[in-house]
Amino acid sequence: MSAVKTLRVWIRIAGIACVFAALGVALSARAETLPSGPVIDRLRAEGRIVIAHRSASVPFSYLGPDGRPIGYALDLCERLVQALRQRLALPELAVVHRLVSPADRLDVIAQGQAQLECGSTTNNAERRQRVAFTIPHYITGARLLVRAESPIDRIDHPALLRVVSTRNTTPLAAVRRIKAMRNLPLDIAEADDHEQALRQVERGEAQAFVMDDVLLFGLIAQRPDPRALAVRGRFLTTEPLAIMLPPGDPAFKAIVDGEMRRLILGHEIEAIYRRWFEQPIPPHGQALNLPMSYLLRDSWKYPSDQVP
Repeated sequence: MSAVKTLRVWIRIAGIACVFAALGVALSARAETLPSGPVIDRLRAEGRIVIAHRSASVPFSYLGPDGRPIGYALDLCERLVQALRQRLALPELAVVHRLVSPADRLDVIAQGQAQLECGSTTNNAERRQRVAFTIPHYITGARLLVRAESPIDRIDHPALLRVVSTRNTTPLAAVRRIKAMRNLPLDIAEADDHEQALRQVERGEAQAFVMDDVLLFGLIAQRPDPRALAVRGRFLTTEPLAIMLPPGDPAFKAIVDGEMRRLILGHEIEAIYRRWFEQPIPPHGQALNLPMSYLLRDSWKYPSDQVP
């Protein structure tokens, strides 16, 4: 082989080596830029993400006709999972659903048994001591659900002797606080879930069910005769609802917050909202007819997870 040919061969070999070296540097740099943290490392190790959901928080998170979880919050969580797959380079990240209740949902997230809670949980300062929240996806307030023929239209109505609310919820705490502040002669009952509380009103065991009004409207829409029940009274609370996630992993939270912010500022979340609050929803094909409130629209002008 001539010296010229030998030189050409070595130039080609050197070129190939440079290409592989550059590729190695790029892959190394990409690996170094991938986020890490306790939650993220667990997702990588297990190849799955656990999503906590509710059974009857219509239209946020409930069981559809086929028994699978559906709802507004579930749709948002699907978008969050897609963002996590892309940002963490985990295209095969599987989704596992776990049913939770008002009583155990905070523990499930705080203890790392699920990485996202996609339901109707209020983001408040007390809960932020134990778990993290992303940007609120809804703002509501607690009101009274009563039988349609009832005269009750406020928490201090003389005919209101017994109220029920769901265990471990902010409306239940609010009712107790109002009773003490106003010295009301109220008997307060606790129910394990929203459906159980609703049935107490239907059976006459309680005169009113105190809960976020959007959840009350959702429950009424699923009854055989929605006209038999009514939501009344002024707001007793203001509830910014948000998706919960475990504390202690700022990189994981940054991805979730970033995707929520993108959905809000890009107005994609508005189509998801309309699907669940303004259009017919399963299982009976009835619409809640709840246009987006000015409170929610205003809060989305500057999306933040830090709420009063």
